[in-house]
Amino acid sequence: MTATYLPADPIWCAGCGHFGVQTALSDALADLNISKEETLLLAGIGCSGTIQNNLGTYGYHALHGRVIPTATGAWRANPDLTVIAAGGDGDGYAIGMGHLIHAFRRNPSITYLVMNNGVYGLTKGQDSPTRQGTPSLDAVLLGLSILETTFIARAFTSASDQLRDLTAAAIRHAREGRGFAFLEILSPCVTYNDTYPAWDNEYLDLDIDDQHDPTNRTAAFTRVADLQTQGRIPIGMIYRDPSTEPATFVNPSTSNIESAEHATIFHDIMDRYRI
Repeated sequence: MTATYLPADPIWCAGCGHFGVQTALSDALADLNISKEETLLLAGIGCSGTIQNNLGTYGYHALHGRVIPTATGAWRANPDLTVIAAGGDGDGYAIGMGHLIHAFRRNPSITYLVMNNGVYGLTKGQDSPTRQGTPSLDAVLLGLSILETTFIARAFTSASDQLRDLTAAAIRHAREGRGFAFLEILSPCVTYNDTYPAWDNEYLDLDIDDQHDPTNRTAAFTRVADLQTQGRIPIGMIYRDPSTEPATFVNPSTSNIESAEHATIFHDIMDRYRI
């Protein structure tokens, strides 16, 4: 008899926005008819880092700030997998920021869900980069400023139907080989930074804004920047490359790497450890 991995129960605080993210992700996979055995969910460090335990897909808990390169490696090893990386704003925008910038630039066809609550909830509520300074770091504007990006969106757990739709759209984008699908999700921490009341008043849905064109990068950047100066938070489909062609993955240069030579060095190092 084959043993089956059973999903764990979430360990988040009652009212945590991450419950909404998990529901949207589960529903989106069902909407797209993607089976659990076709899906690899990787997570970073933090409260959000337990989500891969809860869905019953293949899962992997990456090192702090390293979920994107780990997910990229998994996708390169098996492009037929639906590879989804998930993490918090601390994991993704602080220690992991260097990897995020290069994922925007290199455009691997993976989905990245960032649960933004403005704090390090697992370590008792220190400010994360999205809460530090005025204005604080805006990863949507960062992504728009890198010309290789192909999918940038933001959702809010209070707008659950839109969150589900955007999650499905992000996964579909990556599965079609159209590049890196970045979805930031406003997911309040009710224990250390309960932003539900503030964000309910500050968000603006661009999906119902007739003046917003999600295929125009320059206009999208200007709109998001203007809204930020007004204290508003845009949600919805911010930018999606109108091209339907497969994305070009920018692979690091490997011209100076000889696999046979490095294999010899690797085995030599391992032999020394056995002494």
